[in-house]
Amino acid sequence: MRKSRVDRLFLITVTILVILGFFIFSSASLGLLARDGARFSSVAFSQFFLGIFLGSMALLVMSNIHYNYLRRYSLVIFILSMVTTLLVFVPGLGLEFNGARRWLLIGTMSVQPSEFLKIAFVIYFAAWLSGIRDKLHSFFYSVIPFVLLMGIIGAVLLSQPDAGTLLVILAAGFGMFFAGGARWRDIAVLVGASLSGAVLLVLSRPYIMDRILAFINPERDPLGASYQIQQSLIAVGSGELFGRGFGQSIQKFSFLPEPIGDSIFAVTAEEFGFIGSSLLIILFLFLALRGLKIATRAPDYFSGLVVVGIVILIVFQSFINMASMLGIFPLTGLPLLFVSHGGSALFFTLLGVGIILGISRYGKV
Repeated sequence: MRKSRVDRLFLITVTILVILGFFIFSSASLGLLARDGARFSSVAFSQFFLGIFLGSMALLVMSNIHYNYLRRYSLVIFILSMVTTLLVFVPGLGLEFNGARRWLLIGTMSVQPSEFLKIAFVIYFAAWLSGIRDKLHSFFYSVIPFVLLMGIIGAVLLSQPDAGTLLVILAAGFGMFFAGGARWRDIAVLVGASLSGAVLLVLSRPYIMDRILAFINPERDPLGASYQIQQSLIAVGSGELFGRGFGQSIQKFSFLPEPIGDSIFAVTAEEFGFIGSSLLIILFLFLALRGLKIATRAPDYFSGLVVVGIVILIVFQSFINMASMLGIFPLTGLPLLFVSHGGSALFFTLLGVGIILGISRYGKV
């Protein structure tokens, strides 16, 4: 039976994250304004119009669409996302920045189609797991197709290159595979295969090797690969317990690379201190717990897996970003969702939240 309303605690948590993200982003943007005023205007427009405004519209629409439509058209959605992601390689459409080709130029805005791919993967993988539920314990019907699917996605993303997004999708896939009831033996095989692939990737991609070495020894290359983490730790440390105050970050003006991007948590820690940054972490933890509770009450196997997958996409990526800025995980370039610059990232995050809220309407009491 249809619920009269969506899960209010989950919606309130997301609303708080969006509001906090708006203020943190606005403060961090002062650093960009001081460096490049022209770029600031286009970045702000993308963040507020595409991210917050259109993202909120997507949340509203998706929260009122029955999840069975997603299952029915899951393959179409996934194929469309793959085609859209491949368009970044088309001359005149794809936009290259810092050696990476991950964006589509639409008018004056750049859109990252891999954000669409993340949501589409979760929907398609949940539908696929639902279809083979009775054969999930078969290595041939579960593990091999999963490896092939990740191989296809990996080939596309690593060509851009975008190892960070591949890591997030892989984490969501593992989480859904485990939640779906896969055998521990199969999960162990997949983990082993993933670690082997990660080693090969590190050895074949010098920029990833540099990040790993900078993680192991942050003082190794202070003006090169280790520069960002060193400046981040300076910002975090100078925030102390209560922070310098809103808008008072020093590092964002001249020292932190991408203060509105993957370094924005360092700006947060400098301005709001240990207390403020801990509050942000707690909000993401509560989002995860509330989302998983919605998953346990989901009306069926498919919808429960969709919720698990989207929650992992949001929370895993955000924790990886914060861990990177604290020096407890190698740098990935992944944005902090709800906070970092990225209109398309925020748009699809809110769209995913809308899907979870829509499923919560039909949850078991």
